[in-house]
Amino acid sequence: MKSIFLAILLQGMLTIGQAQYTRHIIELTDKKGNVHSLSNPQTFLSTETIARRKQFNIAIDSTDLPVSKVYLDSIARAGKVEILNSSKWLNQVLIKTTDQAALNKISQFAFVKRRAPIANRPNAINEEKFIETITETNVTQTVASTKTTTLKYGNSSKQVNIHEGEFLHNKGFQGKGIKIAVLDAGFFKYQNIAAFDSLKVNGQLKMTWDFVDNNASVNEDDAHGMQCLSILAANLPGAFVGTAPASSYYLFRTEDVASEFPVEEQNWLAAAERADSIGVQLISSSLGYNTFDDASFNYTYADMNGKKTMVTRGAAMASNKGMIVMNSAGNSGSSAWKYLIAPADGVDVLAVGAVNSLKQIAPFSSFGPSSDNRVKPDIASVGWNTFLISSNGTVAQANGTSFSNPNIAGLVACLWQAFPEFSNKEIIAAVRKSGDRYTNPDVRTGYGIPNMRLAYEMLEKERNIKKAKDILKTDRLKIYPNPMTDQFTIVYNGKTNGKLRVQLLSIEGKLIRNLSFDVLENEYYFFNVNGLGSQASGQYILSYHDGVGEGTIRIMK
Repeated sequence: MKSIFLAILLQGMLTIGQAQYTRHIIELTDKKGNVHSLSNPQTFLSTETIARRKQFNIAIDSTDLPVSKVYLDSIARAGKVEILNSSKWLNQVLIKTTDQAALNKISQFAFVKRRAPIANRPNAINEEKFIETITETNVTQTVASTKTTTLKYGNSSKQVNIHEGEFLHNKGFQGKGIKIAVLDAGFFKYQNIAAFDSLKVNGQLKMTWDFVDNNASVNEDDAHGMQCLSILAANLPGAFVGTAPASSYYLFRTEDVASEFPVEEQNWLAAAERADSIGVQLISSSLGYNTFDDASFNYTYADMNGKKTMVTRGAAMASNKGMIVMNSAGNSGSSAWKYLIAPADGVDVLAVGAVNSLKQIAPFSSFGPSSDNRVKPDIASVGWNTFLISSNGTVAQANGTSFSNPNIAGLVACLWQAFPEFSNKEIIAAVRKSGDRYTNPDVRTGYGIPNMRLAYEMLEKERNIKKAKDILKTDRLKIYPNPMTDQFTIVYNGKTNGKLRVQLLSIEGKLIRNLSFDVLENEYYFFNVNGLGSQASGQYILSYHDGVGEGTIRIMK
């Protein structure tokens, strides 16, 4: 895993060894001269993003405004300078240059708050330095699911079943309508692998962008992202099916396997901002940071406090903008570092540890808590002997929290599809509460292994409470629809533990139905009364009592 240290670099370090650095961060003081306006957000945010902000009462503010083009133009004209990308959330620019005179000139601009080196010249690609070692074992057998399912999972059945993910899939929630951005090091050969054919045929692959090389192609880079994508989206019925096969996908390369420098965190931030601006709801990131090629950038465990690192601050912004951010906890459990890595330390980031399909903790899975003693990781999923699609298109197994993250991320997407009226943080809370260790969290799996059936039931109950409160307002009991058809529903707020007794009478007082329901104090209920199609049109009386009070309601048919 990798790291970054930028925020408190001493000014005196900026001139040391400048020749070895080719990429720099330029922090800006403000956004003056901006051609965009908060009164017209359509010029920089998609209609989907604006709708999400409105739905969840999230303000569109100055952090949403793009970096000032006036400032960007001045920086570009300072000398031999290439602007690689920028961050509107942190109001900073990533540039590439070896022109010391240009750097000196940029530092003198009144709108420049600080500049700092962030990466040197790229090394030759060294695959062994990548995020984690992945040992693939091709799998020839097909594992049949032992449960009744609408999807033919094949080898992925156990890693879906561990979360009762089939409960959501069987209800028709397979991620449709949820946009997922996958941030990684590349998606090698994804265009040529049969497991992704349905994504292409159904138009589910919406966008690709390489934030390392600044082009739209991610097919020729590292295979790690492709493997993570397969756990989410692959569709080979009978052999392997991902956890969110119906979602839409945005593939963003942010990681450069050629070297390990802070520039990757800036790329992650730029990708997260792109995702937000185009309406993406969920970020699945199997990346992490704690050390770099240049040790002066390294983090300490104390920095894993949810506030320090650039990538964690970016993840916090993404969450505050309404997105769910999910990230691997890290693979340092057996190393000297031991602990989780950024941005898994984020307050609202769902950090995912690793277990196997038997719920045994993977020895490599990073430890928590965060350095400020919050529960971390948040949850766990199958990242030990995880089934996925390999570079040659076959089903394989591999190890790493990189793979536990997309496995549960896809199911979280399906859960949000089922409850689109709930905010990102409400969905996250339900996922945590559904964990098998929620009442007794630990430092390896956090709140434990989430159960999608339990999460669904909790959110369904909350949905009913919200709906009941909206209908009842200050009343104890109401019915709808009124006029009724062949049925109506009783909405009730329990005032005591006991029985709610209801009688449906004709206007002349003839008893039509005599009903009794078990109720609890302060609980909300929806009771359906059916089979009234044979009743004549006219007026009816509903009388009720619950041991605390009584009342009547006039119903029309």
